[in-house]
Amino acid sequence: MDLSLPPEDDPRRQEVRAWLAAHPNATPSQLAEAGYVVPHWPRPWGLDADAMMQLIIDDELKRAGVQKPINPIGTGHCGPILVMHGTEAQKRRYLPPMLTGEEMWCQLFSEPGAGSDLASLATRAERQGDEYVINGQKIWTSLADISAFGILLARTDPTAPKHAGLSYFIVPMDAAGITIRPIKDMAGSPTHNFNEVFFDDVHVSAEDLIGRENRGWDLAKETLANERVTLSRPGAQWGWGPTARDLIDVVRARGGAPNAVMRQRLAQLYIEGEILRAYSMRTVAAAVSGRPGPVSSIRKALADPHGRRIFQLGKDLAAASGMLKDTGPMGSDPAWWSVGFEFSPALTIGGGTSEVLRDVIGERILGLPREPDPDAGKPWQEIRRG
Repeated sequence: MDLSLPPEDDPRRQEVRAWLAAHPNATPSQLAEAGYVVPHWPRPWGLDADAMMQLIIDDELKRAGVQKPINPIGTGHCGPILVMHGTEAQKRRYLPPMLTGEEMWCQLFSEPGAGSDLASLATRAERQGDEYVINGQKIWTSLADISAFGILLARTDPTAPKHAGLSYFIVPMDAAGITIRPIKDMAGSPTHNFNEVFFDDVHVSAEDLIGRENRGWDLAKETLANERVTLSRPGAQWGWGPTARDLIDVVRARGGAPNAVMRQRLAQLYIEGEILRAYSMRTVAAAVSGRPGPVSSIRKALADPHGRRIFQLGKDLAAASGMLKDTGPMGSDPAWWSVGFEFSPALTIGGGTSEVLRDVIGERILGLPREPDPDAGKPWQEIRRG
């Protein structure tokens, strides 16, 4: 399998370069209108780009120093659901400012008693005329404190088994009755990596329901598959930040590894990175086809421990100065490295724990039998009491 990108004279590269030359200071709106923010999405939001074209666009934007608008949960998790299942009115209202980064999004799924077992969630959405009234609590909600909207999974039929009776909503994060509380973590992000969100008689319009009532679990599974595609981009911190190649470049620029042990660890990271590049191609291809499926779980199960090893080795290469907060490997720029190291324990938890991913791989790819579910067929209230 050839993992190299097309050569410099490839017409597809030349087309992107010509556009960038004509837009030397491309704005978020111009990038979105050109389809370069999410090229694999269907037109008019993207370009219906195949996996290779998407990688070419990303490569050319990086070469030109052009940063796409940052809205990771919007374009990675929420947007694909709206494109596939939203109404035309929902698409027209929410997608343009999502793509430009003008309106940030968050994902309101996990609860204190429903994390890995998401289907046992207890947040309620009761239909009252043309509205739903929401009560409950969500936790570990990234970007909730700066988001304009969130996608919410809530229970609309309390008599149904736990995987049924769930619905999928768009929620304005400034709605009356919503309280957001930051969860402090050791990475010390100024915008808080995580938040708790409380819903006390929050009213949302019935027009903010995505898909059909009580069919939200299917959309939630699709969202989680898209999330694992997004979290599995090359950067070690869930698609952002340094890669193994970046770390090797730092070491090479400073005269090479200090000893044989460090050289061996760098070589191992490089090998892992090349394996992950192969899976990236498969993951992007699956996403473009509209069926991200279980292959995204394989990529993420490999990528998360790899990311932790990148940050650990970067810290080790800082030697004694690594005990200080703001340090980079071998005296390099500390950008990403220090915060990434502090955040790295979360990599194998967020977006599906390593254990959950292995279950998905075992059951959906290897065909292993599912574990018996003692709660199968029970109403969700009995499960919660148990």
